[in-house]
Amino acid sequence: MAAPKKGRRSPGGQGRPGRTLVLILIAMVALVGGMFLSGSSTPRLGIDLAGGTSFTLEARNQPGKPNAINETNMNTAAGIMERRVNGLGVSEAEVQTQGTNHIVVNIPKGTDAKQARQQVGTTAQLGFRPVLTTTAGAKTPSTSPSPTPSASGKGDDGKKDGKDDGKQGDKPGTKPTSTSTTQGRAVTDALKKGPSDPPKASGSSTPAPSDTPQPSTGADEIPAALQKQLADLDCTTKQSRAAAGEKAAGVKPSDPVVACKDDGSQKYVLGPVGVEGTDVKDASAVFDSQQGQGWIVQMDFTGAGGKKFADITGKLAAKTQPQNQFAIVLDGAVVSDPRVSQRLNGGSATISGGFTQQTAEDLANMLSYGALPLSFKIADETTVTAALGGEQLQAGLIAGAIGLALVVVYLVAYYRGLALVALASLAVSAVLTYAIMTLLGPAIGFALNLPAVCGAIVAIGITADSFIVYFERIRDEIREGRTLRPAVERGWPRARRTILVSDFVSFLAAFVLFIVTVGKVKGFAFTLGLTTLLDVVVVFFFTKPLMTLLARRKFFANGHPWSGLDPKRLGAKPPLRRRRTTAPTETKEA
Repeated sequence: MAAPKKGRRSPGGQGRPGRTLVLILIAMVALVGGMFLSGSSTPRLGIDLAGGTSFTLEARNQPGKPNAINETNMNTAAGIMERRVNGLGVSEAEVQTQGTNHIVVNIPKGTDAKQARQQVGTTAQLGFRPVLTTTAGAKTPSTSPSPTPSASGKGDDGKKDGKDDGKQGDKPGTKPTSTSTTQGRAVTDALKKGPSDPPKASGSSTPAPSDTPQPSTGADEIPAALQKQLADLDCTTKQSRAAAGEKAAGVKPSDPVVACKDDGSQKYVLGPVGVEGTDVKDASAVFDSQQGQGWIVQMDFTGAGGKKFADITGKLAAKTQPQNQFAIVLDGAVVSDPRVSQRLNGGSATISGGFTQQTAEDLANMLSYGALPLSFKIADETTVTAALGGEQLQAGLIAGAIGLALVVVYLVAYYRGLALVALASLAVSAVLTYAIMTLLGPAIGFALNLPAVCGAIVAIGITADSFIVYFERIRDEIREGRTLRPAVERGWPRARRTILVSDFVSFLAAFVLFIVTVGKVKGFAFTLGLTTLLDVVVVFFFTKPLMTLLARRKFFANGHPWSGLDPKRLGAKPPLRRRRTTAPTETKEA
């Protein structure tokens, strides 16, 4: 006779509950160990619990734009600043408008306030200006300088301002342009040249010394006043560059200006703004593996911005270096000065040459977030104390402790021995939650604020509800007359469905709340969603296997009165095998 087939066992079933428990214990040890190895044994606190720094930014109109300070632009600026300082939106930096021309930024303790100040302070004036001439600034060019970035994109079918593109190589002082038609992008040999490589003079085969900065060949066409400003421009120190940038930012977009490179290596005379920052729709850093250019920056323009960019690149492409370059100017400082080899149409362009991942991302970030018709100055900077938040936290923890104590009393009074399973599961959930919150601080900037603490307290009820659902399913099976071990296995599938549906609803609510809200409420939603996911993990990988193991112990299997599974107290029916009756038999009379 064939042996009966074994039924499928659920995860953590009777066959291997010990393995499942070992697995989750290993995960707990790894998380706690990682927490201590990271150098932080406590979660990062938000500004309401730890204090921090508060900046008040005052908006200023740009020259030629007297009506730029309005509600729309202020809200846009606040949103951009919040994205820059908040990362994933849970680091608890608060950004909000105040009045008609102020934005308040609160940075929690533990965040680099200096970096945050730079991030929020540089989200302002952006423009593309043609380079008229350039010379060395604070730093002397090395003999092997990094390549000057080159702008490329969709060309004008070989035409530049109505002229044949192939004739540019015949112009004095230039090298023939090497163009690759792959994906419609031009890659010039300018990428292999450093910023100190001067153009060759007509009829001469000897290049000028590379260690001597060469001004533009059209420098004598620049008005004497600008030449004097260029000579007097000081780019040697950070303070002098900041002063020069503030002065340059105050110049009208329609006027030429002198400016420093953001690192002080170059000084420029720049023409009027050809493309404004508001004309940039989006910018991103991309690694180009097809043409081997490394990290590049891709820009997309608005409809009007694409036309302006095509016009300015068409004019620059017909000129020699450095007048074939345009400067990307942010708050009066030049952050990049790519060369142009052809007219770029199509509303998009690529800047390539000498970028690292960090420099490409920084430039893309400036292009994306610097497109505002406003500039800001820090009007006030103060230190925020955590006294009020500390009092509220203490009150919240007391309330949470009272709620947890009531839950424990209820579990012990009603479920007796089963309360040990629930309490052990709550302890595991607490350890996992604490370790993950601590690790998320340095990882994504997560900061624990008062609403997040409320979310963790609410999670106690969600977790306890899952245990109760499972316990009641087991007790229902016992009431039907089954012993504990089959009751544990038969009650699990129905309890599992109920727990998953309940947690899915809670997680969906937390997800929607996180998406549609701003500020501190995000902390509540994030914590609620995290603890809901951990509830599923704990129930599946700890509560169920532990219950399977306990079902093999006599204290629970025999239904001890203090086990919480006493058949008499539960009003159990007689065992199923005793309910079977035999059919009456007829007897024949003699």
